[in-house]
This record gives sequence, C-alpha cells and structure tokens, in this order.
Amino acid sequence: MKDCIFCKIIAGEVPSEKTHHEDDAIVSFPDIHPVRPGHTLVVTAKHYQWFWELPGDVANDFFRVSRKMARELKEKTGADYVQLSIVGKDVPHVHAHLIPRTFGDTKALL
Repeated sequence: MKDCIFCKIIAGEVPSEKTHHEDDAIVSFPDIHPVRPGHTLVVTAKHYQWFWELPGDVANDFFRVSRKMARELKEKTGADYVQLSIVGKDVPHVHAHLIPRTFGDTKALL
C-alpha cells in the first residue's frame, strides 16, 4: 500500500532505527514513539490490514518472531515481562507492540 508508513519503512523509503529482525515475512524495529525503553514493533513484511487476513504461515512467523523478540527484550531490558499488544487502529498494517514492563507498573499502555 503506497501510503502505509510501515510499507515505506520496509521498502527503505523512510529511514528507521536499526532493524532487530528481518526476513521475507516479518520485520521488527524500535517504535519511533516508545512508551517504555525497548518498545519494539513486529510488522508483517507484506501489507495486510487485519490480523485475520494473514495466511497461516505468515501468522505462525508473526508469533514466532514476536516470541523471540519478547525473550530478547526481557533479557536486554531486565523487564519482568513483555506486553504484547496487537491494536491496528492507528496504522492499518498488521503489527504488534512489544513493551517491556515491570510488576507493579500500573500505567495503562496502548
């Protein structure tokens, strides 16, 4: 989709910080407006607006990479856990927010 910011980032038309993960199906990179240190996005390489539109193999890759990135973020940041949120209302491209969190952190995020 030509107006999608994530499609532009993936195509290299818009600069972004260092990519954490990239393959034919999934890309992961830091959120430009992090709500916590380490806030990372996991994005499908091909444009899909809704999660239920994903082919099975892409959905599997999406969660495989999300799990891998969550483990890495937990270790890297020292977080107690990593929140996974799939929202999709602000950017119409399937993506997950991975947000390192600590127990007792009560601030609502996303």
